[in-house]
Amino acid sequence: MRLLKVATCNLNQWAMDFDCNVKHIKESIDEAKRAGAVIRLGPELEISGYGCEDHFLELDTVTHAWECLKDILLGPWTDGILCSIGMPVIKDSERYNCQIMCYNRKIIMIRPKMWLANDGNYRELRWFTAWKLKDKLVDFQLPKDVAEALSQTSVPFGYGYIQFQDTAVAAEVCEELFTPIPPHAELALNGVEVFMNASGSHHQLRKLDVRLRAFIGATHTRGGVYMYSNHQGCDGGRLYYDGCACVVVNGDLVAQGSQFSLKDVEVVVAHVDLDAVASLRGSISSFQEQASYKTKVPSVAAPYSLCQSFNLKISLSSPLEIKYHCAEEEIAFGPGCWLWDYLRRSGASGFLLPLSGGADSSSVAAIVGCMCQLVVKEIANGDEQVKADAIRIGHYADGELPTDSREFARRIFYTVFMGSENSSEETRTRAKVLAHEIGSWHLDVSIDGIVSALLSLFQTLTGKRPRYKVDGGSNIENLGLQNIQARIRMVLAFMFASLLPWVHSKPGFYLVLGSSNVDEGLRGYLTKYDCSSADINPIGSISKMDLRAFLRWASTHLSYSSLADIEAAPPTAELEPIRSNYSQLDEVDMGMTYEELSVYGRMRKIFRCGPVSMFKNLCYRWGAKLTPSEVAEKVKHFFKYYSINRHKMTVLTPSYHAESYSPEDNRFDLRQFLYNSRWPYQFRKIDKLVEELNGDGIAIKESSGMGVVAAGSGNPKVGL
Repeated sequence: MRLLKVATCNLNQWAMDFDCNVKHIKESIDEAKRAGAVIRLGPELEISGYGCEDHFLELDTVTHAWECLKDILLGPWTDGILCSIGMPVIKDSERYNCQIMCYNRKIIMIRPKMWLANDGNYRELRWFTAWKLKDKLVDFQLPKDVAEALSQTSVPFGYGYIQFQDTAVAAEVCEELFTPIPPHAELALNGVEVFMNASGSHHQLRKLDVRLRAFIGATHTRGGVYMYSNHQGCDGGRLYYDGCACVVVNGDLVAQGSQFSLKDVEVVVAHVDLDAVASLRGSISSFQEQASYKTKVPSVAAPYSLCQSFNLKISLSSPLEIKYHCAEEEIAFGPGCWLWDYLRRSGASGFLLPLSGGADSSSVAAIVGCMCQLVVKEIANGDEQVKADAIRIGHYADGELPTDSREFARRIFYTVFMGSENSSEETRTRAKVLAHEIGSWHLDVSIDGIVSALLSLFQTLTGKRPRYKVDGGSNIENLGLQNIQARIRMVLAFMFASLLPWVHSKPGFYLVLGSSNVDEGLRGYLTKYDCSSADINPIGSISKMDLRAFLRWASTHLSYSSLADIEAAPPTAELEPIRSNYSQLDEVDMGMTYEELSVYGRMRKIFRCGPVSMFKNLCYRWGAKLTPSEVAEKVKHFFKYYSINRHKMTVLTPSYHAESYSPEDNRFDLRQFLYNSRWPYQFRKIDKLVEELNGDGIAIKESSGMGVVAAGSGNPKVGL
């Protein structure tokens, strides 16, 4: 038997914080060595942090990475253990995303990434060059100071593997796994038994299964040990890297790390039998045949043995049942961990949330409450870093520490109900009860006096005073009155966030949290510079349907029972007067349901549908309930308001990324913000198709029905 102990890890790195990142790398290597591992894999670009973006274009970033690597190699960390460490490297005039293979204080090989992530949230081709030379390894001259320190002038650079005396090991970096012809297929035929995938993979709802199936598929028919390492946490942007470091052997998961955690360093260890890999490969005839005429991959010889022989004192890692979180848990833990990283690294003393008592702001409040629960739990488990951060942020006296999530929430979380004459007593009460359950410092404020003062000023200047539509006013007056309330709430929120800590003799400032969801952003159902204009938004890329499911889950699992009543209430902005014959409802205002919005969003972004393609697809999807003319009107209605309101995405609060159809303009959804909202060419084509379908009398069978809602005023949402 050839027994091999390997270690992979989740690291909570911070872009451009080299001290922090090197500290975590050293801790992970120490922990791996204490566990007896002889291979340690870290995440992609772990020295600099993955999210450096245009900082990768600065020579300083590459220089600092070499300085940090030299510091690691001059110490005992790589003694007796193969370490794969990620960092940017410049060769000649090109910049590469590389894995540095180190052993016994020397660099054995540098492996540049060959296929770069360049879609969705990723822009690697902006900063790096893909390595294209596959048939040979080339010499790389180490920087002078590194060469002198290590007594090593050059190292092999390129695509290849390391041939040890008893096994072969190779890197496959993140995106390369998901390419049509991944490197591991060719490497396996060349005898590589251990694959190390250093990754920088962000969280997205329901995405983990795709990742794990890829690891399992990579080794199920080819055999092999597949190690996966990932970042975990917020490294400085909208993304949360969701860890889940793991080890897969011959298609079986044998070790799995956490997906959501407040830990800065988590090491996952597995003990595997490489003879099981050789045995599986020898039993597959097609593998043997293809290996016999393989394309030769270059290699580097390493005169070391990594394996142990048969020993009954060593327990092998057994196959595990894969642990998945449900979507509701992902909404609680992902944004909750992201908020904690943002809070502890921003210098802020807490959060302030305009809490309306509606589903969206209540979801944000529950996520902050979940964050507080996670903090207290980790402190109880002995995490010294979480304890130190919590004591600092909560301003605890010597000897004190958080032991109760509600008490901790009261120190770091303000909630404010900013009611008007249009607010109902039900929402006011729901906000108050939820704040009490979470433990936040809650304020109840009336904004009527400020609204009246502004309207009086306007009347003095113009001689006119606007009225609500239900009182005989026009749509313009009605919308203006709603916008005044929304923008006053934004101003008050930032005033409270900056001054309430001073009132309570607390140092620092509080971050204002936004609470608009992905569907409202897509439709533009929010007011520019209202309470959507916060510092950060933990739910800005989560759909209304998922949030409502989360509220039902959180009412039980987070012990915030009032969330059940909040979820059951119909969504409303409460910005117009309530009358016996009229009550403002979001879906009526929008002219579409939230369920329909999710469909529009996925078709627009994920399936890349323009108006005509969306119309054709929805004719199949909704054909059993709607005529082609009705489908056409819905598609036109959506694209009209999407294009009218697209400009709002340019100032959208930075939002936690969780949904693949996010309309966020800055990083993810790169489309213009000035449209011809009439879409004359596209809508004319839809009209022609409708005529043809009506003329042919074609009946379209339903594949998945949707609800129908009458078109309303189309006013943008201006509430909390």
